[in-house]
Amino acid sequence: MRRRISSLGELDEVAGKNRQARSAPAQHDEFEFELPRGYVHTDGTLHRRGRMRLATAKDELRPQIDLRVKENPAYLSVVLLSQVITGLGEITDVHAGVVENMYATDVAFLQDFYRRINSEGHTRAGVTCPSCDTAFEVDLAGGRLGES
Repeated sequence: MRRRISSLGELDEVAGKNRQARSAPAQHDEFEFELPRGYVHTDGTLHRRGRMRLATAKDELRPQIDLRVKENPAYLSVVLLSQVITGLGEITDVHAGVVENMYATDVAFLQDFYRRINSEGHTRAGVTCPSCDTAFEVDLAGGRLGES
């Protein structure tokens, strides 16, 4: 029997029941990252390490009705990132205001990180050494280049 869904609350309820009913092993749906510069909290604390979960269709649809996005389409990435970042250092409530106050370098890093985990399913990138032309992979989620 089919059930008509008339609200986001009902959709969440059905999705939750379906998720619990699955017997397949859980996927890796949260990825750790380290920001190139780091977010400086209002108390002066620098936060560089964080976690981002995979986006759902609902995450990608919700910003389309956000008034800030309607007024300025460039704001879409701020809203979207604030929904999928589950933690940043000791901060567990990552909202649009946090993302707004990040350095542009970090926002660009997070946009690329989002794209990689949601479309490619991993955080690795192929690179080539400019000195010796050797090709290898780096994990963008790990530490900074040159660190082990």
